[in-house]
Amino acid sequence: MTLRIAFRSPIARALSLVCIALASGSFPAKPAWAGQFSVSPVRIYMAPRDRATAITITNESDEALVMQADVYSWKQKPDGEDDLTLSEDLFLSPPIIKLAPRARQVVRLAMLRPSPSPDQLTYRMLVREIVEARPADEKLKLQVALAFSLPVFITPASAKGKLECSAQRSAPDALVVSCENKGNAYVHPREFSLLGASGEKLAGRDSGGYLLPGIRRTFDIKRADGRIPGGKARLAAGLDDGSTATFDIAIAE
Repeated sequence: MTLRIAFRSPIARALSLVCIALASGSFPAKPAWAGQFSVSPVRIYMAPRDRATAITITNESDEALVMQADVYSWKQKPDGEDDLTLSEDLFLSPPIIKLAPRARQVVRLAMLRPSPSPDQLTYRMLVREIVEARPADEKLKLQVALAFSLPVFITPASAKGKLECSAQRSAPDALVVSCENKGNAYVHPREFSLLGASGEKLAGRDSGGYLLPGIRRTFDIKRADGRIPGGKARLAAGLDDGSTATFDIAIAE
């Protein structure tokens, strides 16, 4: 899988400009838009014995790009919010990536030392464009840079995620689904489906999120065409590995 990052939509460009302008407290007279690039793979899986893995970055624009990479230890707070801390456990070689127009470069993410942990280790590699490397233009008040964040998983053979979910009614047409990862590797539900006693789909949600070990998160599910009936039902969580975890639940009247 390849992730392509670019401002193709005028709306996306405007929203990005507004966000950055608000953060800086001023609106620029003329912005400079970041280049277009792609990265593959979009998730990095390594075993503790692996010393390095390859990542391909492609400049798909007609302008030269300079990019920098940093690696962060990735944890989650009790509510599921990401908690990143700069780490020296892994490094990208080279750390500064210079790409000519339409050029491609293979870089290597390497471990400094093998991990003895029986649990999965999780990191995020943040790669950002260095807009300061562009030629100076006195007319520009603000330059908009792009960045991407890749999850990195270092997983022993025995490490597994274990998802457990329950649900309770929050409104006549809605449920709150509470999921916890009781394993020692991540789980990533991508979607949820609420199924009636006879298997019919009552409601669903087409998004989810990562749950690192020990983390609990909640997700709202709402029915589009009326009340969710009470009684026995099943909750199906579609996971990123293509499998489905199902849970028997009881919905209050």
